[in-house]
Amino acid sequence: VQLQASGGGLVQAGGSLGLSCAASGRTFSSYVMGWLRQAPGKEREFVAAISGSGRLTNYADSVKGRFTISRDNAKNTVYLQMNSLKPEDTAVYYCAADLTSVVRRSVGAYDNWGQGTLVTVSS
Repeated sequence: VQLQASGGGLVQAGGSLGLSCAASGRTFSSYVMGWLRQAPGKEREFVAAISGSGRLTNYADSVKGRFTISRDNAKNTVYLQMNSLKPEDTAVYYCAADLTSVVRRSVGAYDNWGQGTLVTVSS
């Protein structure tokens, strides 16, 4: 599975930003997709995940109610809409595929990673 993330940038606190990730190489609807992030000096952490059908989602507590993950299986694309952004959301955001049908929060569950896109939230 090849993944290409896009959409990062600089935004003020309280603002919104949307990320996209295009996938290729395998039947997109057959596996879970996730967004994970890594802030400077910190370990990579789970942000959100969505099942292959799109019916099940899971979010980290820190983003619940502010971020929304979605997918369009016809376009082989997963999205992350980020609202009410905070400076602590500043990180490199990665999309990743978990080649199973189980929505999991563990970073180690993800087998294939995109290149990452930087999101910077200014205060």
